[in-house]
Amino acid sequence: SGQVFHAPFIYANPNFKLSKIVERNSDNSKKLYPDIEIVRDYQDLLNDVSIKLIVITTPNYFHFEMAKEALLAEKHVIIEKPFTTNSEQADELINLSKEKSKILSVFHNRRFDGDFQTVKKVVENKLLGRLVEYEAHFDRFRNVLKYNAWREKILAGSGILFDLGSHLIDQALVLFGLPNFVTDDIRIQRESEVDDYFELILDYGRLKVTLKAGMLVREPGPRFILHGTEGSFIKYGIDPQEDLLRQGVLPGGADWGKENEKNWGTLNTDIKGLHFSGKLETIQGSYAAFYENIYDAIVLHRNLVVKPEEARNTIRVIELAFESNSKKKTLPFSEIT
Repeated sequence: SGQVFHAPFIYANPNFKLSKIVERNSDNSKKLYPDIEIVRDYQDLLNDVSIKLIVITTPNYFHFEMAKEALLAEKHVIIEKPFTTNSEQADELINLSKEKSKILSVFHNRRFDGDFQTVKKVVENKLLGRLVEYEAHFDRFRNVLKYNAWREKILAGSGILFDLGSHLIDQALVLFGLPNFVTDDIRIQRESEVDDYFELILDYGRLKVTLKAGMLVREPGPRFILHGTEGSFIKYGIDPQEDLLRQGVLPGGADWGKENEKNWGTLNTDIKGLHFSGKLETIQGSYAAFYENIYDAIVLHRNLVVKPEEARNTIRVIELAFESNSKKKTLPFSEIT
């Protein structure tokens, strides 16, 4: 996460200086960023008064303690999603950030996917009339477990619901706010120790939201399915930014994050008495916008786009989802654990 999603955007943004990277056992960062200093101990970051912002991209069960230490050391903090492993930890960090007057945000980068930005515009502009059904998928095909991967072990914050589910839940809460009820079906489909499939239903009264993710989907279906009183929007494919980053392509240029036309979504609807059926160009994605907002929030005191309270609500939905699955029943949403 640090190598693929964070360092490139910090390095490419002239408002930031990538200063130090914690690497426990290697010096690989020097190959990409020869001017940075590699340190072995997290305390080296905390003790450096010149460092203003710390980005935490460790396994999920380290998020709370490391973020707490950074805030106590008077640093602004970004935490890779998911925020924490429970909502009580999230609340403690939120309160501490306010006490210290420091920025605290969570890297919910999928808000900045071009496909989600397009879906958001479709919903906001009521292009489908009154929305009645929203379905979003984050599917993969990995029928062999990754060797010694912490996400596959029984640890706090492991499993697919915390990993991919946090993206889908965050997007749904951005679009529709907090749900009335939560129902979840969580399963282990491979020879895994932890969950690798879920179907989560968020009830908004006349609107049904279905969020699904699995690791045994070899032939992917639509990523987004939206139905309303006037029409439908169906979207295949995934935002290209992650693939570019994994290929080592640094962000920048007019076409960064631009999706291939073959993956544009299909809109079939009536708009002000006119019927339209055809492709809808995908808005250009930009993970860089997350870091641009972080700079604006720290230096210019502007509002955060990804507020920690919102990330905390995502964790609360995950908690209720596990409880729903365990009790095999629908639960009302409650912000109190």
